[in-house]
Amino acid sequence: MWISEKLGGRSGGSFAEAGVATIGGAAAAVETCGEERGIPVYAPGGMTWRPRAGDTVLVLKGGTGGEERYVIAASSGGGDSLEPGELALEVESGSIRLRLDGTIELQGRVEITGDLYVNGHLYVPPTASISVI
Repeated sequence: MWISEKLGGRSGGSFAEAGVATIGGAAAAVETCGEERGIPVYAPGGMTWRPRAGDTVLVLKGGTGGEERYVIAASSGGGDSLEPGELALEVESGSIRLRLDGTIELQGRVEITGDLYVNGHLYVPPTASISVI
């Protein structure tokens, strides 16, 4: 028991804590009890995310004494209009919201590269013809 407490170093301690990103990016700096720099940032599979300075982030602590730290999430400030089970991806200039009824709401500029299918059919935008009289 004594040895495991000494090795663990944090018997009963927290394995995660909230902090504020002071420097954003892939290797963030986060202020928790003090500022730590170069903390790796992780996101769920298939997603890429980088915190901005000022974001409230969740820091996961690992290692035998909690010396390894990883930023794994940010507070979701804009999700107030979501129902339980819905999903939103948000940035300053736009958002994507997936609603429970199957609705996809897009806000901002939408650019499509590749083919666009509507109801299973390739969408071909109308072309304007100019007549000279």
